[in-house]
Amino acid sequence: MSDATPSPTATPERPQLPAQSPPVDPAETAVAGDKAASTGRLSWWQGDGGDGAKRNLGLIGVLAALIVVGMVTKPDLYGDPNWVWNNVLAILQLASVVGVVTVGMTFVIIGGGIDLSVGAIVALAGVWCTTVATQSYGAGGMIFTAIVVGICVGLVNGVLISYGRLVPFIATLAMLVAARGLAASISNKQTQVSSSTFINDIAARKVLGIPILVYILGAVVLAGWILLNRTTFGRRTIAVGGNPEAARLAGINVRRHTMLLYALSGLCCGIAAIMLTSQATSAQAAMANLYELDAIAAAIIGGTLLSGGRGTIVGSLLGVIIFATITNLFAINGLSIEAQNMVKGGIIVAAVLVQQFQFKSFTRILARNRVTTAT
Repeated sequence: MSDATPSPTATPERPQLPAQSPPVDPAETAVAGDKAASTGRLSWWQGDGGDGAKRNLGLIGVLAALIVVGMVTKPDLYGDPNWVWNNVLAILQLASVVGVVTVGMTFVIIGGGIDLSVGAIVALAGVWCTTVATQSYGAGGMIFTAIVVGICVGLVNGVLISYGRLVPFIATLAMLVAARGLAASISNKQTQVSSSTFINDIAARKVLGIPILVYILGAVVLAGWILLNRTTFGRRTIAVGGNPEAARLAGINVRRHTMLLYALSGLCCGIAAIMLTSQATSAQAAMANLYELDAIAAAIIGGTLLSGGRGTIVGSLLGVIIFATITNLFAINGLSIEAQNMVKGGIIVAAVLVQQFQFKSFTRILARNRVTTAT
């Protein structure tokens, strides 16, 4: 017999698997989920951004500084409580129309767009709703016409941008010119007087001492805040503005959503047209001039990024109130409009510079330098 024994068969070497993490307690997972849900649901003050409260506090500080300037320059007026209350109502009423337009503009900018035609849309809706044919249907027909005209023009902007692939700046600039021209053609370059008592009384009436225009502004702001922060439409708006390609890959119809954003802006313009017509008891093609610049500036002051993806309705409202307060402050001091515009321009530049300079990044750089020097 042979002493040779068969060699054992070679077994393949097993790959080394990474160490598995320890099992997770289901109770801990539930607690973590609750914490994530609670942190994801932001308060009304913060809006949809983590730094919303800080920005809004800064805007409150600017308003307080403007009030101090008014108290120093006009102590006799600010010493009268009745005048102060009436002045506050005047500022809010002054900010009401632009504030409604700014709500729609905020949605468009957060979604990564821009709308230069909002002032022209307000003029076109106001002129169209004050024609003799439209006024024959009463106040309901006038309100319906203004809102439908605003939405339709906004839809045209949205279709051109979403499906026509036009740059928002070019598309809305063309609509600005076209809407102004159409408004001048409809009105024959004449001022159209509103004969509706109901429409005219909107700006004149008060409820509990507060003008109805202020209530309309509050209702639009509240609806806009809920839409942006408590609905999927608002989350999709932030996603589309932050990264359109990632939003598309996530299943969002970016084109349709962009179109709806411009329709929403047109809706706000239609509401603003009724409010402005009520204030002037008339409408003309030149009304709401440069409202687009006021709305964009207020949104930027409120913390809305021009590149899209971030913004708050509360911040935009505070931005509108700041500009209205500046206008009021210059008026009671008898200063020129030129000086007022220069101050507004400086505030806009300062707000954009604040957006460009990221304080968090700066603090992180300092922290890294400290760690490097310590080691």
